[in-house]
Formats: sequence, structure tokens, C-alpha cells
Amino acid sequence: MEYRNLGRSDLAVSVICLGSMTWGTQNSEAEGHAQIDYALDRGVNFIDTAELYPSNPLSAETVGRTEEIIGTWVANSGRRDQVIIASKVAGNGISYIQDGIGISPEKIRVSLEGSLRRMQTDYVDLYQLHWPNRGSYHFRQNWNYDPTTQDTQQTLDHIHAVLEYLGELVAAGKIREIGLSNETCWGTSQFLRIAESSNLPRVVSLQNEYSLMYRSHDLDLAELSHHEQVGLLPYSPLACGMLTGKYQDGARPAGSRLTINPDLWGRASDAVWPVVDQYLAIARKHGIDPAQMAIAFCNQRPFVTSSIIGATSIEQLSINLGAAELELDKEVLEDIHKVYRLHPIPY
Repeated sequence: MEYRNLGRSDLAVSVICLGSMTWGTQNSEAEGHAQIDYALDRGVNFIDTAELYPSNPLSAETVGRTEEIIGTWVANSGRRDQVIIASKVAGNGISYIQDGIGISPEKIRVSLEGSLRRMQTDYVDLYQLHWPNRGSYHFRQNWNYDPTTQDTQQTLDHIHAVLEYLGELVAAGKIREIGLSNETCWGTSQFLRIAESSNLPRVVSLQNEYSLMYRSHDLDLAELSHHEQVGLLPYSPLACGMLTGKYQDGARPAGSRLTINPDLWGRASDAVWPVVDQYLAIARKHGIDPAQMAIAFCNQRPFVTSSIIGATSIEQLSINLGAAELELDKEVLEDIHKVYRLHPIPY
């Protein structure tokens, strides 16, 4: 297993991060614990969660359950010092988390206290802002995204206030590093600028969607990642399972995400499946497992720190972890690029 530093910090994380958002709905507590143990035994030291999880589906009844499952593992295993745990404070719009209010110092205070209690730990290694108050173009919101409605000064004041409070939490030892999620290039750059000018904590990572099917990070954000050393933590590197091939020819495996969310949050459409077919054909041509090819592609991008994988079985987890040992050669990458040129934004 390869390890890479989170930004300019001294936290070295495995190139595979164990995602947890199925624990509490699609997976039981025992299954969540088994996944953690299995991943750690394979060299993974990085777990990603959020106060919002589980998210398949989201509900007021299950919110926070994933962190509770991590907490019982921490309590039972005594291995807290062997894992780097990342969590997130929810943005606005989720009515059953503090009445849906946006991120603020007070919301962070309450949310972090809840996360620490549920996970039975005194600190979170990486604390992330799940999505910005001003809105985001991620999760298919790009079709109606309009940044001209944003108030510039209000946004900058908000960033400063949040960074000041996060600085207090770092000083108190409750969090070690901070990260962003579902952010833009401009937003990330403002967090960096304000942190530098005011001697406040510096963002070390950006958790955005990235996969063979969704490569918005390749341009301006890649430039920012390179120059500012803010690594990408790609979520949905398998495009919600589409790139494994398990949904081809109309297949709908029992208990799979597609049976819970019929359009995979706007990803699945008639136009997408032929593109998936082309990526699966590349894997077959080169004798590579398609899931491993998709994850390895992400990890070979120069701006990626660690790809976040999810699984509902140990078998799936084993396959995904195998991507850490795979390096795609020039011929595979050239074939991938040919498909990308024809279908740069399939969803």
C-alpha cells in the first residue's frame, strides 16, 4: 500500500480511503466493523465518514448511525491510533440536522461535539465542510449553477469566521487538519488566501466527485492542487458502481444502490450506459478488472491523494483494494483518453 501526505501536513494516508456511507442502511454494524478490520489488515489507514451518513438512503431516522458504528469499532478494537478518521459537518438544507442551517462556527461546534461523541474519540484527524453555504455545481447542480447570485463580501467574511473557529478547535486538539468538499476553484483559493493572510489553518484536501465519467477536476482545480498542494480525495471513483459493470444489460442486483436510487443521483440515464460499455471494453481488452482500472486511474492522476471506495461486501472490498497494486500502462491510458475525448461529460 502506498501512502501520501494530506497537503502540506504530516498526515500520511493510504492511497485507498475506506468510505463508510453504507454502514447503517445497506450494511449492518457487524459488517461495518468487518470492513474496517479487513481494510486495515490490507494496509488502509484512512476512513471517511460524515455526520450525515448513512446516505443510501438519507433519513432522519438513520442520520449519525455510520459514525456510531465507527465509534463502537473504536471502543471494541482499541485501534484508534492506527486510523486517520475524516468526517464532515453538513451544509445547509438538511432539515433534520440543526434545522437545516448553513455552516457557521456555532453549527460546527454542535456538529463536531456530536461526531466526537458518536465515534467515541477525542479528536477527528481531518474535519471537512461538506458543501458550501453559497451553493455548489456538484451533484448535477451544474446545469443551473449561477455564481452571480453570490455576495462576495458575505462569502469572504463567512470563510474568515469559519477558519478562525476551526483554528480554535485545532489549538484545542479536537481536530488535526481541515478540508473542503464539493468546493470550487475560487472557493478553495479564498480559503487558502485568508488562511495565509490571517495565520489560520490551511486546507489540506478537497473531497469532490471524480471518476472516468466525471473529470471536472482536470482543469483549474488540477492547477490549484499542483501549485497549492491541496490534494483531491475523489468520491464515487466507480461512478456509483456503474464502472464495475454490475448494472449492464439492465441488471439490478438486489440491495444495490441503483435499486435504492433509480437514477443514482442524476448519473444514470440512457445516454450514460453506452459510455460505460466503452470503458468496460477497455478493461476486457487489457485483462483488467474494471473496478480496479477505474480506481487505479484516479490514483495515477497527479493531483489525487487518496480515492474513497465503498463496498457492501468483503468480496467487493477486496477487489477495490486490489487497485492499490495496479499501475495502468501507456496503452490503457491511451485507450481511456480516446473514450474521454468522445464523451468528456457523459452525465
